Order: sequence, then C-alpha cells, then structure tokens
Amino acid sequence: MSQTARVRRRRDLTPLFLLIPAGVVLLALTAWPLIQLVVTSFLEFGRAQIFGAPPVFVGLDNYADVLTDAEFWQVLGRSVAFCLVNVLLTMLLGIAIGVLMTKLGGGFKLLVSVGLLLAWAMPPVTASVVWGWIFDTDRGVVNYLLTQITGADFSGHSWLIDPLSFFFVATIIVTWQAIPFVAFTVFAGLTQVPNEVLEAAEIDGATGWQRFRLIVLPYLRGVLVILLILQIIWDMRVFSQIYALQTVGGIAAETNTIGVYIFKVSIGAGDLGAGGAISVLLVILMLALSGYYIRSLLKQEES
Repeated sequence: MSQTARVRRRRDLTPLFLLIPAGVVLLALTAWPLIQLVVTSFLEFGRAQIFGAPPVFVGLDNYADVLTDAEFWQVLGRSVAFCLVNVLLTMLLGIAIGVLMTKLGGGFKLLVSVGLLLAWAMPPVTASVVWGWIFDTDRGVVNYLLTQITGADFSGHSWLIDPLSFFFVATIIVTWQAIPFVAFTVFAGLTQVPNEVLEAAEIDGATGWQRFRLIVLPYLRGVLVILLILQIIWDMRVFSQIYALQTVGGIAAETNTIGVYIFKVSIGAGDLGAGGAISVLLVILMLALSGYYIRSLLKQEES
C-alpha cells in the first residue's frame, strides 16, 4: 500500500476513532440501562425480589397485564392529549417569539433573552411550586386578580381539584418552560436565512406571510422537525410538574400521566416488572414517532 493510500485511509478512520469515547459513554449511560429495563419487563420483580428473592421469568405476562388494564389505556390517552396540547402551544408560541426576537432592538432583545433564560433555567419542581403558589386556593394571585377584575368571589377556588383546571395549570408550567428552547433554536435558524433572498422576494411583491411561508419555513423545516420530535418526547414523559402539582392538591387518580403512572406502579406499588413493561411500551411508541418524522425529513431532503 502506498504512502498516499495509507494517509487517506487513516483520515477516513479518524472520525470513527473520535466517536469511540462518545459511543462508549452512550452505551454505558443509555444502552445498558435500556437492556436492563427490557430484561426486567419479562420478570416478576415485586417487593419480594427487591428484598432479595430471586426474580421469576414470566415471559409476556407483564405486557398482557398492562395491555388489558383499562387504567393504562386511560392514562395513555390522557398523556397523549396533554402532550398534543403542550406541543402545539409550545411550537406556535416558540416560533412566534423567535420571529419577534429578529425584529427587536438590542435592549429589548436582551430583556426577552434574559426572561427566557430564567424560565428555562428554573428546575421543574421549583417552577411547579411557584406556579402552585400563584394558583393557591386561599392566597393565590390568580384568585385575587379574578375577584378584583370580574367582581365574582374566587376566594377559596381550587384550581387543582378539578382535572380540567389541573391540566390547565400544568400546561402553563410545561409550556412556559419549553418555549425558551424552541424560541432560541428558531431564532438561531432565522439568522441563517439569506437576507438577499428575502429582499428579492419583497421587491417582487411578496407579503410578510408569503416570505415566511415560502422562504423561511423551507429553510427551517429540518430544525422544526427536530424540535417537534424533542417536544413530543419530553411532553410524553413529563413527570416532575405533574407529581409536584398532585402533592399540593391534585387528585392523583384522575390526573396521572404516563410518567407518573410508571413511577407509582414501579415504586408505589412495588411492581418493577409491570413498570418496566410500561416503560418499554413508551420507548417503542417514542421510537415509532421519531422514526416516522426522521424518515419523512430524509425523503424531503432527497427529493
């Protein structure tokens, strides 16, 4: 083999060698726990096994029990509906704020950026507690303002006792914390849209909406698809916000989402086998959704 061929081959293998450390970390932190999860889903792993009894292989019994449980389907349907509402609001508001940031001056842009970063940086549990105080039954700001504005007596009104208003509060918290990521990502993508193309379209008579729909959106399509996938995954497995609100007044049986349900089945009821089966089903669902959108994106790039 000539010297030139050896150098070329070494260069071809360099990216692979650089990926090895990240691959090892990924396998250790993701692949191995996932394998353990799958294995546990085929076992009877209850409180006895937690305290030392050997696990018993039960095959697909855990999956059969979960898929025939009416509560599981109720929680899954509730989680999907909650996810869709949050994803829609997050994407629409995040895109709108990202576009707005391109129009703001330096001072206002800095102010908006700091506000977004503060919302993004706040831990989910802390955010849930703060918003729980805002909607507090006796001393909440929302009840006070509604009483002053409408003249009706909202003192003592509980926002968390009713499932619909519970998820209204939860949607505010989840969306409020998710918008900054979408807004910053969209803003970064918008800075890469060529100004000369937009100016040419404006000279040709295209309106602002037409320029956004026909020029900006195609440039951002890949970014938006990735954001959509991430938001679906994050909102489907939301846990901290729901669990924190349940502890300050929500009715758990009527407000469980899939993440909280897995926790209560695994830890609360002590059935790690059933909890593992539910988790595997959730992973399969997320992979199916992600695979569909990624495949659609690749087809669009090839066409």
